[in-house]
Amino acid sequence: MKFKLKNTNNKARRGTMIFARGMVETPAFMPVGTYGTVKAMTPEEVKGIGAQIILGNTFHLSITPGTEVIKAHGDLHDLCIGKGQS
Repeated sequence: MKFKLKNTNNKARRGTMIFARGMVETPAFMPVGTYGTVKAMTPEEVKGIGAQIILGNTFHLSITPGTEVIKAHGDLHDLCIGKGQS
């Protein structure tokens, strides 16, 4: 991951997080998908709010669904969203 700083104001900063899969503008709203899904929201609703990233808890994900299941799908994004989809 890289971070490109765009602006600062006192202690606040605005920028872009750059990942292999894409970019996320900051500051960003990150829905929490503890086990890889956002509770009480469909994938369409998550897309509808403009979320660029979902926060997952690696400890919980290592237990359920487990690292082997995640690896079998490629990565967490492909498991949750589907391979080749965004």
